[in-house]
Amino acid sequence: MLVLGIETSCDETGIALYDSSEGLLANALYSQAATHAEYGGVVPEIASRDHIRKTLPLIRQALDDAGKRVADLDGVAYTAGPGLIGALMVGAGIGRALAWSRGIPAIGVHHMEAHLLAPLLAAETPSLPFVALLVSGGHTQLVRVDAIGRYTLLGESLDDAAGEAFDKAAKMMGRGYPGGPEIAALATAGRPGRFRFPRPMTDRPGLDFSFSGLKTFTANTVRDLQPLTGQDAADVALAFQDAVVDTLVIKCRRALKATGIDELVVAGGVAANTDLRKKMAASVPAVYYAPPELCTDNGAMIAFTGHERLAAGAVEPLAIATRPRWPIAELAPT
Repeated sequence: MLVLGIETSCDETGIALYDSSEGLLANALYSQAATHAEYGGVVPEIASRDHIRKTLPLIRQALDDAGKRVADLDGVAYTAGPGLIGALMVGAGIGRALAWSRGIPAIGVHHMEAHLLAPLLAAETPSLPFVALLVSGGHTQLVRVDAIGRYTLLGESLDDAAGEAFDKAAKMMGRGYPGGPEIAALATAGRPGRFRFPRPMTDRPGLDFSFSGLKTFTANTVRDLQPLTGQDAADVALAFQDAVVDTLVIKCRRALKATGIDELVVAGGVAANTDLRKKMAASVPAVYYAPPELCTDNGAMIAFTGHERLAAGAVEPLAIATRPRWPIAELAPT
């Protein structure tokens, strides 16, 4: 079965082809990060227009890269949510139209389920059950995974997600968007020990997250340091990154202990943070990641997840249905 994956949930247009016997055949990506950087965050209308402009050319590119034709497709998968409604509608409309024109099935994929399953495309994969930490864009969640589609939400962010906190902290220090790579790069020149920021909600039981207080603490620190020097910014970035990473590690260890599970998957854009990977490796018995190029939003994770659900017999009506908000616990098992 050859499945085309279309990812248009936010500010990256991702197109990929996944085949049952040959695996991932093509993975094309266009990032809008530079476009949105001057605004300090994603502008939904601009994002939607860029998806309209880029989706069809990227589909042609992916097919050419794989040496395939539209007639070779057996199914189409597209991101149905969660995400920006206008952006979702672009991928859903194109995916459904393409599938209808060829008389093949199409399926809407849950964006966070796709991130969760992306590590299964790596050389080393976890065994079921496992605990997943999802840290992507506006989501920070801990999920128990017993099978594809059988998910139990263990904890989530009550306010800002980790990725949003990185974006906002970077903006406070006059850095660009997206904030994760900016903070990570800045932190490499930071001096350990100058600042210690709070590890939010680690002093109480439970697996939920909250980063709004850490964001306020960072804002107050930056305000008190004005005028902010380059070294000040680096020191703040290091302290901020340490606080976020330590919080994620503490909560993951707590989740593994609570479930009695030994294996952890870390998925989503923040999973690419090298400091997070280093501290996870030192603190967790077995941790798995997607390949680095598949940590951020991409079509490969959509194509693979859609393939798994279509191969299991999932069927959806012709109507286009997108969900800007879509709890992962509501997904049906395969």
